[in-house]
Amino acid sequence: MTNGGAFENGSRESAWVRRYNVSWDSPSAGAVGSMPIGNGDIGLNVWAEEDGDLLFYIGKTDAWSETGRLLKLGKIRLSLTPNPFLAGRPFLQELDLEDGAIRIEAGEAGSRVRIRLWVDANAPVVYAEMDGDREFEASAALEVWRTETVELTGHALGAANLSRSPVPVFEDGDTVVEGEGPILAWYHRNERSVWPDSLRLQSLEGLLAKGAQDPLLHRTFGGVLRGGGVDGAIEGTAEGASEGGWAKAGDRMLTTSRPSRSAAFSVRVLTAQTASAAAWLEAAEAIPAADRAPERRAAFEAHRAWWRAFWAGSRIDLRGAAPAHDDEAFAVARGYTLQRFMNACGGRGAYPIKFNGSIFTFDVTYDDGFDFSGEFDADYRRWGGGYWFQNTRLPYWSMLASGDFELMTSLFYMFCNNLQLAEERTRRYYGHEGAYFPETMTFWGAYLNPDYGWDREGKPAGQADNSYIRHYMQNNLELLLLMLSHYEYTGDRETFEAASLPVIESCLRFFDRHNPVDERGRLRLEPAQALENWHEAVNPLPEIAGLRVVLSRLLRLPELPAESREAWESLRRRLPDVPEATDEDGEAVFAPAEAYFGDIMNSENVELYAVFPYRIAAVGTPELEKGRRTFDRRRVKGTGGWRQDAIQAAYLGLAEQAREFAAFNYTTPYEAARFPAFWGPNFDWMPDQDHGSVANIALQTMLLQCDGDRILLCPAWPKAWNAEFRLRAPYGTIVEGAVRDGKLERLKVTPEERAKDVEARFGTDQ
Repeated sequence: MTNGGAFENGSRESAWVRRYNVSWDSPSAGAVGSMPIGNGDIGLNVWAEEDGDLLFYIGKTDAWSETGRLLKLGKIRLSLTPNPFLAGRPFLQELDLEDGAIRIEAGEAGSRVRIRLWVDANAPVVYAEMDGDREFEASAALEVWRTETVELTGHALGAANLSRSPVPVFEDGDTVVEGEGPILAWYHRNERSVWPDSLRLQSLEGLLAKGAQDPLLHRTFGGVLRGGGVDGAIEGTAEGASEGGWAKAGDRMLTTSRPSRSAAFSVRVLTAQTASAAAWLEAAEAIPAADRAPERRAAFEAHRAWWRAFWAGSRIDLRGAAPAHDDEAFAVARGYTLQRFMNACGGRGAYPIKFNGSIFTFDVTYDDGFDFSGEFDADYRRWGGGYWFQNTRLPYWSMLASGDFELMTSLFYMFCNNLQLAEERTRRYYGHEGAYFPETMTFWGAYLNPDYGWDREGKPAGQADNSYIRHYMQNNLELLLLMLSHYEYTGDRETFEAASLPVIESCLRFFDRHNPVDERGRLRLEPAQALENWHEAVNPLPEIAGLRVVLSRLLRLPELPAESREAWESLRRRLPDVPEATDEDGEAVFAPAEAYFGDIMNSENVELYAVFPYRIAAVGTPELEKGRRTFDRRRVKGTGGWRQDAIQAAYLGLAEQAREFAAFNYTTPYEAARFPAFWGPNFDWMPDQDHGSVANIALQTMLLQCDGDRILLCPAWPKAWNAEFRLRAPYGTIVEGAVRDGKLERLKVTPEERAKDVEARFGTDQ
C-alpha cells in the first residue's frame, strides 16, 4: 500500500468502498473461517472447504426457540462435480461490499466455476448462482443438527438464560417436510414456551389474565429451498448457456437434473406465529422470489442499488499522512467500514442486534485459559438470548453519525412493544405508575429468570437476586437519550410518536414517582447502584447525569404536551447536582455517586459517564478540563470489548490516545477467525459487536461532535491520518469534507444554512 495522494473513489459515489473488500485465495478450515453476508434480517456465514464443498449457515434476527435462544435456521451444503475446490487449484472468495454479495471463483482455466451468493436487500430470500466454463452438476443439501427433543444442560442451558432452572428445560428438534418437486422445506416450531412461567415467577401473571400474547408459542422459523428455472443465462454466463433444472434426491437434497453450464437456487426464509405448521409452510412457499434468471437479474439490480445507496450515504475513508502511517490508516478505515457492514447485515430485522454474535455465530472450540472452555455449536452464544443494555446500546450510538437511522428503530420498538409489561411490573412491585426496564432482560421485557431468582420464598416481588442489576436503572435514561437523538437527527415524527415518546413519558414518570426527596427537596435515588461497580450507592452519576441531559434535551422540543412539559420541568427542578469529588491536588473531578459503599465489583469507570454517553464534559463545554482530569485519574485504563476509553478520549479531544485505542480495536479480531471484523470474544462472544462499535463511535467522534446547534469538526483528529468523510449531524444535516496533514481542506454542509454552525476544532494534545 502506498500513500497515493488524492483518493480514487471511482465514478460512482459508492465505489470508494471497493478498496475495503475482503478476499481470500484459499478455502477455509471450517465455519470459524466463514465470511458474512446479509440483508439486515437474514445472515449467512459462508465458507468453502478444501477438497470439499461450499457451505453456509442461515441466521435470522427473530428465530427465537421455545426457550428464548436465538437459533440458526439451518445449514446448506453446495456440492459441484467436477469439484473446483480440490487442493492446489486456483481459488478466490471475495466479499463485494458495494454490491452486497459474495463471489467465488474456483478451478483451472477452462473448467472454472463462478458462484455468487446474496441475500436480497428487498425480500426474505437467499440466492446462490453458479456458472462455469464447461458443464457441471450441482447438489444442494440441507443439514439439520437439531434432530430430536433434547434437555438443555451446561453451557446450552446458560445460553437460554435459564441456568439453575429448578425444572428440566427442553428444546425440540427441527422438522424436514416430506414432499415432491424440486423443493426442500424445513422449520423449527415452538410447541412449548418458557414465557408464561417467566411471568408467573416474576409475579406478572396478571398479564396472562389480560390476554397478553405469548411471543414464543407457535413461533415457526425455517426455509424453503427451491431450484431455479431453465429459461436463460445468469449474469456472467457465456451467451447461449442455460440453467439446468433441479430434481429431488430425498427429503434433504436437490440435484441438477442434467449437466449444465449454469444453475441457481433460492431459499425463502420466514419466521411467523401461525396456527399450524401447514399454515407456516403455505406462507413460506408463497414468498415471492426470482426463480427465473431474468427476474433474478432484475432483483439483483434492485438489491445492488440498496447497497450502493447505503455506501454512498456515509463514509470515513482514510490514508496515512505519510507512508509510515498507511497500514494503520487502512486497517482503521477497513475496520470501520466492515463494522458498519455488519450492522447493516444484522440491523434491519424485527429485533435489535445481539451484541454477542449478531446473527453470525459459528462453531468454535474455545478456551479462555481460566474456567470457560468447550466445543460450541453455531447456536451457542455466551450470555445467551437476553439483551444486556450496556452492551446492546453500542452499535446504535454509532448509527447516528453514519446516518443509518433505519437500523435504529427495531431497538425502540422492542422497548415500546414491552411497555405494557414494564408498567404492570412497576404497579405490581412498587404500587405507582411508570415503566422501567431491567439492565438484563428477555426480548419480551422480563427479567432473565436466574437474575430475578428462582427461589422466591421470603422475598418481596421485585427484589432481584442478582445484585449486579438489582437497582441498575441508568439503562432506561440512556435509551431515552438514544430515542431523542434519533429524533433530533432525523425529524422522524412518526417513529418518535409511535415508538419513542410513549417510552420516554412512562420512564420519566417512573423516576418522578419512584424516588423520594431529601430535606432540601432534591430527588434522592436510593436504593441505587453505580453501574455494576458499586451495588449500593446514593445518587449515582449515570442516573443524575442522564436525567439532567434527557430532561434538558426534551424540554427544547417545541411540540410537547403542556401537561408533560410541566411535569418534566418540575422533575428537573428537583434534580441534585452531578456528583463531584476533589482529587489529591484539590481539583474537582467527577465522582461515581454522591455516596457509594462496599467492594468494587466490576471494572467500569462510572464517573466517566459524564463524558459518554451524556457529554457533560467534552470539547467545547465548560467542564472539559474537569473531564480530562477525571479521565486521567480513572481506575481502569485500556480498551477492547465494551470498554469506552476510546470514545471518552475522543470526546475530550485527546487525539493521540483516541487514535491508539481505536487502532488497537480495529486490529484485534478473534485470533482463530479469518474475517477481519469477527471481533471477540472479549467480554461477549464471537463476533463481538461491542469491540468494533466502540471503535466506530470513537472514530466518528474524533471527526465530528455536536453540541446543540454547534458542529465541531476534527476535535480529536490525529495528524497521522488523512480522511475523506460524509457524516450526519442533527436537524437533517450532512457534513462532508477532507482533512489532510492536520488541516480541514474541503467542507460541504447540507443544508447550506447550517454551515454557520460549523467550527474546526483540532485536538490539542498532538
